Amino acid sequence: MLSVDGRGTPGRDRDWETAIHGDQLGPVVEDQADAVRAAAALFPELDTGRVAIRGWSFGGYLAAGAVLHRPDVFHAAVAGAAPTDLRLYDTHWKERYLGHPDVQPENYERCSLVAHAHRLTRPLMLVHGLADDNVVPAHALRLSAALLAAGRPHRVLPLPGATHLVTAEGVADTLLRCDLAFVQESLGNGSSEEEYAEEQSESASSESEEGSSRKEPRVKKPPRR
Repeated sequence: MLSVDGRGTPGRDRDWETAIHGDQLGPVVEDQADAVRAAAALFPELDTGRVAIRGWSFGGYLAAGAVLHRPDVFHAAVAGAAPTDLRLYDTHWKERYLGHPDVQPENYERCSLVAHAHRLTRPLMLVHGLADDNVVPAHALRLSAALLAAGRPHRVLPLPGATHLVTAEGVADTLLRCDLAFVQESLGNGSSEEEYAEEQSESASSESEEGSSRKEPRVKKPPRR
């Protein structure tokens, strides 16, 4: 697993942080692609023909953008809670980077996932909490609609009741397993989602049988007269 802080992240210098002004997608996608190539140079055993990218919130936006714009490097993506149309997101935050959408619409077009949905050629799964009041579910729905209109197959995993942060007990773990199953299926490595579901069913059945074996024996009541 590789985690990289690209341009725009704090902690370096002003030029590094302001490199994304006017374009919040292009530079960061290229930085991730450069990181994959650098890692492959250090570790030749890495299979660069099967690279997946996963992220949440801005990371989800980056993951989807990576397979849209650099499918030569990234071969599958899981995009969680991704802002897909930046016109729908907080103006007080986005306008600092992209300007006013009426004045500089080209910046929003350049950074939009929806506008580039037709470019998708790699497996993509969109994950979104239906109670997300930060990046509202309309983002996932808008991108999905654009992908369907462009004839681009994809998957959508809605999370009923989940907000921008998935904190419900057991849900986060299950979500990671679903992500892994999707990546394994997409990259041709490991079990498919169907096999994973079958494994989970067998596991649940086994636990149920174990629980039944630990129960106290039931005493039959005498029949009523």
